[in-house]
Amino acid sequence: MANRIHPSILNANLAALDDEIRRIPSADAIHVDVMDGHFVPNLSIGLPVVECLRKNHPDRFLDVHLMIENPDLWAPQYAETGVDSVGFHIEASQAPIRTARQLRSMGCRASLALRPQTPIEPVADFIAEFDQILIMTVDPGFGGQKFLDAMLGKIRRTREFVERSGADVWIQIDGGVSAATIDRCVDAGVNVFVAGSSVFGADDPDAMVRALREQADRRAAGGLS
Repeated sequence: MANRIHPSILNANLAALDDEIRRIPSADAIHVDVMDGHFVPNLSIGLPVVECLRKNHPDRFLDVHLMIENPDLWAPQYAETGVDSVGFHIEASQAPIRTARQLRSMGCRASLALRPQTPIEPVADFIAEFDQILIMTVDPGFGGQKFLDAMLGKIRRTREFVERSGADVWIQIDGGVSAATIDRCVDAGVNVFVAGSSVFGADDPDAMVRALREQADRRAAGGLS
């Protein structure tokens, strides 16, 4: 599949989200982080804001990442808003396969997220139950952190499991994505990149989206960046 850039609005001006989203028309999706102050030590937007984003941007792909407790209860409620993808953490879920199947039955992509310290191996046998695996490349909860190179091996193993399954499962990373890190992530098998501070910290966020995707595409094609 083609490489995708999903800018995270966690690093945008939260007081003007609609305007910020309009600044990145080239983005393949808008990544929406939902945090409850319990699963991670931070608070962010919740269900009412996501409902408004769906209403105000009906044609944008909304990629929701739940960093919350009890996602088995909440994930379907986010799917009901009409977002395109809902990701939830395996560490917080009591029934990840059931939740994924429920999301898919609602017409929503199911994404399984893993903290840096959570191994991918226990997921290998049922990886095809998900549309996407989200590997956190920083500790979840705060933007602007440095990329964890130690996650590259985990990404490679995830790519191997996906290829063995024969399923169309996207591999997404979140944390520290920039022009300085994207090449080695492509090499490891990533095809969906959540970029926050590198996009919204740029003078021209949309130009940065295009540049990151072009760099990833060149790398994937075997070219030099």
